[in-house]
Amino acid sequence: MGKVGRLIEIVERLSEFDEYDTIYASEPWTEDSDAMVATGLDTGRSPPEAVEAGLEYFLEIHISREVIEGWLASIEEKPSLSAVCQRLIQYAVNDA
Repeated sequence: MGKVGRLIEIVERLSEFDEYDTIYASEPWTEDSDAMVATGLDTGRSPPEAVEAGLEYFLEIHISREVIEGWLASIEEKPSLSAVCQRLIQYAVNDA
């Protein structure tokens, strides 16, 4: 946690993170956006390490998992990691 990587790398490892953690990413959101997973503050503010890295709130881990699980249940073929990342970005932009 707190280490900057690419958004797609975080999406690939969603199961490894605590469900109460949050993804922060640089905008505009793409699979190559800088991103990190960190514990959000009770104040609703981004944690200092995300702010220092220039990252904005993206989605909580538990919401990301729910979105992906619901989407996977509605399609027949297993999507690529890139497609999964794009689905999360679409959700974050339009529904979050």
